[in-house]
Amino acid sequence: MEKTKYGGVLRQRDFRLLWFGETARTLGNSVTAVALPLIAVVVLDADATAVGLLSAAVWLPWLVVGLPAGAWMDRVRRRPVMLACNVVSAVLYASVPVLAWLDALTFTHLLVVALAGGTTAVFFNTANHVYLPTVLAERDLLEGNSKLRASEAGTSVAGPGLAGVVAHVFGAVAGLLVDALTFLVSAVCLSSIHAQETPPKDDDRGGSLHRQIAEGLRFVLKDRYLRPMVIYGAVVNLALMGYQAVQVVFLVRTVGISSGAVGLVLTAGSLGGIVGAMLAASIGRRFGTARGMLVMQLLTGPWALLMPLTSDGAGLLFFAAGAFVIGVGIVSCNVVLGSFRQMYCPPQLLGRVVATTMMLNHSTIPIGSLLGGFLGDALSPRAAMWITTGLLAPCWLILALGPMRAQRDLPTSYRPADAAGDAASMADFPDKDRT
Repeated sequence: MEKTKYGGVLRQRDFRLLWFGETARTLGNSVTAVALPLIAVVVLDADATAVGLLSAAVWLPWLVVGLPAGAWMDRVRRRPVMLACNVVSAVLYASVPVLAWLDALTFTHLLVVALAGGTTAVFFNTANHVYLPTVLAERDLLEGNSKLRASEAGTSVAGPGLAGVVAHVFGAVAGLLVDALTFLVSAVCLSSIHAQETPPKDDDRGGSLHRQIAEGLRFVLKDRYLRPMVIYGAVVNLALMGYQAVQVVFLVRTVGISSGAVGLVLTAGSLGGIVGAMLAASIGRRFGTARGMLVMQLLTGPWALLMPLTSDGAGLLFFAAGAFVIGVGIVSCNVVLGSFRQMYCPPQLLGRVVATTMMLNHSTIPIGSLLGGFLGDALSPRAAMWITTGLLAPCWLILALGPMRAQRDLPTSYRPADAAGDAASMADFPDKDRT
């Protein structure tokens, strides 16, 4: 790996290629998040239930193949898997406009593309988290994750707007051609990286897939650091998806603003994510990865309670401020926790740990969406906002009840004695890559 130069990890060629490819791919994904339901409504005249089924199809693979994907990632080299996922995804998404132009597109095909695309995303994202330590030295992981999350947040702002422009000028189906192209850009960038992966050891490949999945689950659920992080992630996603499921209805029907204003207000959360990703590394260095993360969650979580106070006019600032600060807190925490997993987990278990945590965290996404919609219909959109943001605001307490409350920094290496007792801080472990 290259030594870090002045100017940060983007000065490193391999990471720059990985970052550029990831930025292109996440931009395409943001376009597709708008284009796919738009095609269903505009081209196929699908109803709300069908659009909801499309959204669920994208996330369902995490629950079905998430754990096997993690076990498999610990048996193979990750870059070939990522390249294959990019190529398959490009073909899948390009097939939609081709069939539409041939007047042969059906909702069934759109649903298959959503399911298959979601499945490739499971394998790609799992492999990508495990692959990053191949490209970056351990000391650079926090900064590298910050850069990746910042670009992800940035594309979530630009993607919907780009999707709208493409749909307006070239038609709704053209948006998926943009996504297909970004997958090919990602594949080219990955294939140009010089860093060589260390092949899995023979003993890392031994045993049945079922046994390896069980090992990953046990490691996550028994580890005193990872367990509260997984619980935190699951509860946060439940609350986030709960209010996001009803926020458009709340803003349009309860607050009474136009659809154009809704887009501007919702952008605040993505902008906050960019800021959070940029701040994560410096907060970790200045205040410690454990202490800084907890303080950030304590200071940002309660801002969620501003959003139900939203009213028309100047009252829109309540929603924008709440969404912005929540975006700062959530994304900065994700950067720290993602870097922690990559440094802390034994390399032979990293794929399973990543897949297990992502599967458990994502498992509450459809539940939160259903909960938010049910509460909005059964009570009112504003009441649903109060309940779900009220759940989100104190989530930091889940992390505070874990071992990190008494530490400045999270550990950078797993040791069984530390997992059971008080773990050493970052300062207690030598930097393996420091010269």
